[in-house]
Amino acid sequence: MPKKVVLVEDDPFLSSLLGNRLKKEGFELISVKKGSEVLKALRDNNPDLVLLDIILPEKSGFEILSEIRSDPATSQVPVIILSNLGQESDMERGKALGVADYIVKAKVTIDELVNKIKNFSSQKEA
Repeated sequence: MPKKVVLVEDDPFLSSLLGNRLKKEGFELISVKKGSEVLKALRDNNPDLVLLDIILPEKSGFEILSEIRSDPATSQVPVIILSNLGQESDMERGKALGVADYIVKAKVTIDELVNKIKNFSSQKEA
């Protein structure tokens, strides 16, 4: 059964690029562009992983992450932040909110990112 990944990304180019690549690697992808749609997508799809941008319309990724963690139906879903915000304070805030990883977009290639996701998914199975 393919692993389900919810991708929360409002940049159409990156969303399409990463989404197509993850599908090619055998993941089932649920793409969300607005912060207000994330919890519903998580509840409806029961994903194995969430890739969460921080800078989004309507709500910040940190607000969404707090909502995910405070909802019993979604609190245990692993979240990897994928953001252009690379300040130490942002990374610490993400870790304090229980992210599995914090990846700065500018510091990772698409191949490296997909490999991290695949490695995370295989570790979760073990």
